[in-house]
Amino acid sequence: MNSEVLGSQNSQGGEQADMSAQRTARVPLLQRPGVARKLAPWVVGIAMLLIWQAWCVELNVPAYLVPTPSAIALQLFKDGPLLFMSLWATLKITLLAFALATVLGVVIALLFVQSPLIEASFFPYAVLLQVTPIVAIAPLIIIWVKDTTFALVICAMLVALFPIISNTTLGLRSVNPGLINLFKINGATRWQTLRLLRVPSALPYFFGGLRISSGLSLIGAVVAEFVAGTGGTGAGLAYQILQAGFQLNIPRLFAALVLITVTGVVLFGITVWASRLALRGWHESQL
Repeated sequence: MNSEVLGSQNSQGGEQADMSAQRTARVPLLQRPGVARKLAPWVVGIAMLLIWQAWCVELNVPAYLVPTPSAIALQLFKDGPLLFMSLWATLKITLLAFALATVLGVVIALLFVQSPLIEASFFPYAVLLQVTPIVAIAPLIIIWVKDTTFALVICAMLVALFPIISNTTLGLRSVNPGLINLFKINGATRWQTLRLLRVPSALPYFFGGLRISSGLSLIGAVVAEFVAGTGGTGAGLAYQILQAGFQLNIPRLFAALVLITVTGVVLFGITVWASRLALRGWHESQL
C-alpha cells in the first residue's frame, strides 16, 4: 500500500515538473526572468551609439569637436598597438595600487576592531586622507619618491584605500551581540571570535569596499599620470590623452577614454564575480 502511495506521489511530482518545464518553454524569450535585465543595458547602449552616429552625420559635426563612434572605432583599430601598450602601463599601476590598498585596508581595519581607542585615534586621519585631493599631494609624492612607477602606485593607492578601511571596519563591527555572547560563554578566544565570527560577517562589506576601490584605483592611476606627465615607452593612457588633446587628435582621445571606461567596467565585474563566488550558498545577498 505504501509503495503504491509513493509511486503515485512520484508520478504526480514528475507530471508537475513536466508541466512547469512546458510553461517555461512557452514563455517568450524577453519575458523570461533575467533575460530582459541582461539585454536592456545592451539595447540602451546600442541605441545611444546609433543616435550619436546619426547626430554627428546629420549635423556634419567636425571630428575635432565630436567624432562619430565609427571614427573612434577606426582610430582604436589604427592606434591599437600604441593604445594597448599604454593601457598595460596604466593597468599595472592600477592593479599594484589596488592590491596594496586591499592589504593595507584589511590590516588597518583589523587593528581598528581590536580596540575602540585605536579606531578613535586614527580613523579621523583616514578620513582626512580621503578628503584631501590627490591632485594636491601627488606632486609632492612624485618629488619625494624617486621611482616614478612606485610614486604613481602610492598616489593611486591613497585614493583607493579609504573604502576598504571603512567598509571592512563596519563589517567587523556589525556582528550580532548575541553571537558574541555565545562565543564568550563557550570560552572562545579573541582570535577564534575574529576568525569564525567577525571575518565571515564582514565579507559582504569587504567585497562592497572592493567594488568601490577597484574603480578608484584606476581613477587614481590616471590622475597621477596626468600630474606626473610621464612619457616614453612607459607612457600610460593619461599621457596619450594629453598628447591627443595637444594635437587635436580627438578620435584618439576618445579611443583612450573608451579603453579606460572598459577597463573600469571589467575590474568592477571581476570584483562582483569574486563576491558571488565567496558568498554564494550561505549569505542572503547571493541566495
